[in-house]
Amino acid sequence: MGFFSNLFGKKEKFDYEELFDFSEVRNDMHSHFLFGIDDGAKTLEDSINMIKGMKEMGYKKLITTPHIMADTYRNTPTIINEKLEIVRTRLQKENVDIEIYAAAEYYCDHEFFNMINSEELLTISSDKHLLFEVSYLNAPENFDDVIFALQSNGYRPILAHPERYPFWFNNFDKFKEIRNKGVALQVNINSLSGYYGPATKKISERLIDENMVSFLGSDCHHDGHQNLMKQALKVPHLSKLIHSGMLQNLSLS
Repeated sequence: MGFFSNLFGKKEKFDYEELFDFSEVRNDMHSHFLFGIDDGAKTLEDSINMIKGMKEMGYKKLITTPHIMADTYRNTPTIINEKLEIVRTRLQKENVDIEIYAAAEYYCDHEFFNMINSEELLTISSDKHLLFEVSYLNAPENFDDVIFALQSNGYRPILAHPERYPFWFNNFDKFKEIRNKGVALQVNINSLSGYYGPATKKISERLIDENMVSFLGSDCHHDGHQNLMKQALKVPHLSKLIHSGMLQNLSLS
């Protein structure tokens, strides 16, 4: 891998390097690669092609996270693991050398709160890191109760793409409050590419500048997302995050 500190013609306040792939991140912990069960991969071919694309970008391990949402995607551990085995079998048949596991991206709705105390939830690591999201329209009224319930049951909550929740854009202290409660923050790669708009990009950059990001995720749903991820490799803030020493992606086991 080659590195050019002045690639962008302007020296930033930090030293960043040109990234050729995501091998330094190694593990992706947010994606939608299991076909036919949410708004990600539609077919088995979609699943395999996207996973091959992740391997080509330098990833060694994928923890894919189908949606679990009471009103839309009523996935269960059984449904998710059955799809995972189909995908694994096909990858082995095609000699695609990449680790793939499955967890879930839980939607913070009324059923999720009940699930926390009544069943074992799917986590992205052996030490019970759990990925969850909230509505893009407004924060759930029981947000603090959900965090307390998760932590009381031994889970280590990770809030998916906090930079995409517009109701907090003008209240940056809310992100600090959430993090101070012991919730890790996961930023999407394509938030830095500008895919979700300038406001989301700005928030993601500030979260990185203030060393508040613990996980980096692709949140990949289709090959278009992967094309944008390659463009994001040239974004200074992505390099800054990867070399910040803050990311915990490598620790996932």
